[in-house]
Amino acid sequence: MLRPGPPPIRGPAYDDPESPISRSPRRAPRPYPAAGGPRRSGEEPLTDRHTDPAALRDPGDAHDVHAFIAGLPKAELHVHHVGSASPRIVSELAARHPDSKVPTDPEALADYFTFTDFAHFIDVYLSVVDLIRTPEDVRLLTYEVARDLARQQVRYAELTITPFSSTRRGIDERAFMDAIEDARKAAEAEFGTVLRWCFDIPGEAGLEAAEETARLATDDRLRPEGLVSFGLGGPEIGVPRPQFKPYFDRAIAAGLRSVPHAGETTGPGTVWDALTHLHAERIGHGTSSAQDPKLLAHLAEHRIALEVCPTSNIATRAVRTLEEHPIREFVAAGVLVTVNSDDPPMFGTDLNNEYAVAARLLGLDERGLADLAKNAVEASFLDLTGKARISAEIDAYTKAWLAP
Repeated sequence: MLRPGPPPIRGPAYDDPESPISRSPRRAPRPYPAAGGPRRSGEEPLTDRHTDPAALRDPGDAHDVHAFIAGLPKAELHVHHVGSASPRIVSELAARHPDSKVPTDPEALADYFTFTDFAHFIDVYLSVVDLIRTPEDVRLLTYEVARDLARQQVRYAELTITPFSSTRRGIDERAFMDAIEDARKAAEAEFGTVLRWCFDIPGEAGLEAAEETARLATDDRLRPEGLVSFGLGGPEIGVPRPQFKPYFDRAIAAGLRSVPHAGETTGPGTVWDALTHLHAERIGHGTSSAQDPKLLAHLAEHRIALEVCPTSNIATRAVRTLEEHPIREFVAAGVLVTVNSDDPPMFGTDLNNEYAVAARLLGLDERGLADLAKNAVEASFLDLTGKARISAEIDAYTKAWLAP
C-alpha cells in the first residue's frame, strides 16, 4: 500500500528551468548529460550494492527525499533499449555512421529530441534506431544502458528490445543475440545489475515484423537466455491490438509473458483488447485506463500492473500536463502501479527523476517510495528468490534511512 507523506517536495528536479518537471508541455525536455566510459582515479563509483543511507542524507534535512531516491534499490520494468541511448552514445554512434541525419554534437541533440507529437517522436526514435548497424553497436549500447541503470541503484531491469529493427537492417540474428547476451553478462558481473529482455513487435511495421519477432523469440536455436517476455510497441492509432493475437499466442505457448503497450495514445478499448486478445499480464502505459472505472476495477482485482511513465507521457503529448496525469486515479482505484522511465535520455529524465515526480504527484514520503519500489519488484518476472532479495534490500535501506 502506498503511504501518503509530507506536502509536495521541492528540489533540483522541480527548480531547475531545464528540468522536465518545470518545462512547458509545449517543448520536450533536454537530454541529461550522461557520464560514461571507464572510471578514472578519484571518480565516484558507478554503484554500491550496499549503499550507506547516512552517506547520502543531508544531516540538516530528515526528509531529503531526493537523496533517499538516489540510493533506493529499484527495479525498472518499462525502458527501451535504443531509447536509453545517452546523448554521448548517440553522438558516438552518429559519428560512426556519418550518413545519418542524427547530430553528432550532444548539445544539438537537445533540439533534435524536441517532439511536436507522438508521430514525430516515432520518426526521431527510428532515426536513432538506424544508428544501430553492427553487432558492435548493439553490444556498446546494451552495456552502456546497464551502466546508467546501475548508477541509479537499479538492481533488476527488463529492457524492451526490438530485434526486427536490427535484423532488417542486416545485422545477423545470431550475432545480435550474442551481442546483447555478452553485454548482459558483463553488466551483471561488473555492475551487479541483472538484465532481462522483452522482445517487442514494432507495431508500425505490421504483421511482417510480428512474424519475425515471434520467430526470433520462440526459436530455441536463437532465443537468448535472458528473454522473459513479449511485447508490442510503436503507434497505437491505426494499429489494432487483436491482429497480433496469433503471435502472442505463440510466445505465451513458448513460456514468455505478455506485456504490450496499450492505452497510451488511444482510449481504454485498446487496453481491453490487450487484455482480451493478447492476454496481457502488465500494460505498458495504460494512460487512458482512468477513463473506464470498470477497467480500473478489473486491473486492480487481477493485479495487472500499469507501467506508468509520467515524463514520457508529457513529452509525447499523451497527457497535457503532469498535474493532469492519471497516476493518482490509478492508485486510488487500487491498481498496481510501477514507475518507469521509458526512453529516458530522449525525454530528459531517468528513473530517479520519475520517482521524484511520483513522490510529488502522490504525496509520498520515504516509506511510500519504498512501497512504490516494491511494486515494481512484485510486478517483475524475476524469480521468487530474486524478488525476496531485492524487497529485503529495499526494507533494510529504508529502515536504516529512517533510523534516528
